[in-house]
Amino acid sequence: MAKVENVGANKVRLEVEVDSQEFAEALQKAYLKNKGKFNIQGFRKGKAPRSVIENYYGEGIFYEDAFELLFPGNYKKAIDDLKLMPVSKPEIDIVKIDKKAGVVYTAEFFVKPAVELGKYKGVKAEKEEPHVDEKQVEEELLSAARRNARWVDVDREAKTGDRVVIDYSGSVGGEKFKGGTAQGQSLEIGSGMFIEGFEEQIAGMKKGEEKDITVRFPDDYRAKELAGKEAVFHITLHEIKEKELPELNDDFAQDVSEFDTLEQLKDSIRERLNERAREHAEAHTRGNVIRAVVENAKVDVPDCMIEDQIDEHIRQIELSLLYQGVKLEEYMKMTGMTMEALRGDYRAEAEKTVKAQLVVEAVKNAEGITASDEQVEEEIKKRAKTANKEYEEYRKSLKDGDVEYLKEEIAYENTVRFLVENAVLTAAKKPGKEKAGKENTSAE
Repeated sequence: MAKVENVGANKVRLEVEVDSQEFAEALQKAYLKNKGKFNIQGFRKGKAPRSVIENYYGEGIFYEDAFELLFPGNYKKAIDDLKLMPVSKPEIDIVKIDKKAGVVYTAEFFVKPAVELGKYKGVKAEKEEPHVDEKQVEEELLSAARRNARWVDVDREAKTGDRVVIDYSGSVGGEKFKGGTAQGQSLEIGSGMFIEGFEEQIAGMKKGEEKDITVRFPDDYRAKELAGKEAVFHITLHEIKEKELPELNDDFAQDVSEFDTLEQLKDSIRERLNERAREHAEAHTRGNVIRAVVENAKVDVPDCMIEDQIDEHIRQIELSLLYQGVKLEEYMKMTGMTMEALRGDYRAEAEKTVKAQLVVEAVKNAEGITASDEQVEEEIKKRAKTANKEYEEYRKSLKDGDVEYLKEEIAYENTVRFLVENAVLTAAKKPGKEKAGKENTSAE
């Protein structure tokens, strides 16, 4: 038996009674799970009857484990029966627990807030138009040229952007230190790979020149014995190379692509940029429409949902950094950022994201928008292809929960499409004194 009462804004207290029979079954499971831990005189270890263990240690010896075993299923049934949608972990309080009387416990948690929808059909929003100019095409070509540039020796002073080969030997207070000496070290000036001031002082040197430079290690330098100290490095410069860009012609196109001519390569780049611009414009427009719908709605977002969204954002940052070979802790140390500041910076955006998700979901429910079987199967085929698996193999690997989640994702996208199709779209303002509307990724 379960009942629920409101105890605050979007917060409820669930009270559940577990009868003695259900609790007795959980107690027996707890005994079977733990009996091997007990060593009681007169019995081989793990062979003592439950009644003997309870007499020896007290009747409640298995209560805690029994409750932990019965709670997950019992709690899920209670929230399903009462059609509750928790958005936070429950705070549990055991009111009564007894072998004969059973268990009474309470669980307090936040629930998904109700959304009061305003006008969502026919909202006015700016429509972004895709735009690609020839300058962008040329910039892409130049980027490709830089990626395929070769390094050639030059006889002049080193400057930013050059790749040099040096020997260096560092000392602090006249004493050399571990890791402060290297020979034949390749370095691109301006890359920021060395501590501040090191690369800048190599600029201006010539091949064969020797020079002492003075730098100061950062206060938070990873080698604590060097942090904040001044060091002198003796530099010998052996080579100076600069990037030589290839000529942009048909030969270049053949070398870097599957195309025979430079014009064909340009056409391919232009097509790719146009596709990217279309996607970018569509995302802008979607964001504009959703913002308009959210502005017309009322919803009180629980703090726990905002915190969960911030957690997800931090996880995405962490994954992105790991792909670059950097740990989040290292990144924060390099930038001087604290976790508190990082979370604080994203908080407002997180609230917008959660609010947008809740409002779109409310529209979905109000309009009865779902995912069709055809859409689900098509998406499964796409994901199977991405995973490099046969459709049947991938389909069988999906659990019921996976398919339900996929249906919700598609239904959400269908709802956003519905909102855009029913919006009154106007031409976006031209960038000027007032910047054109920025894309709000939080809206999706």
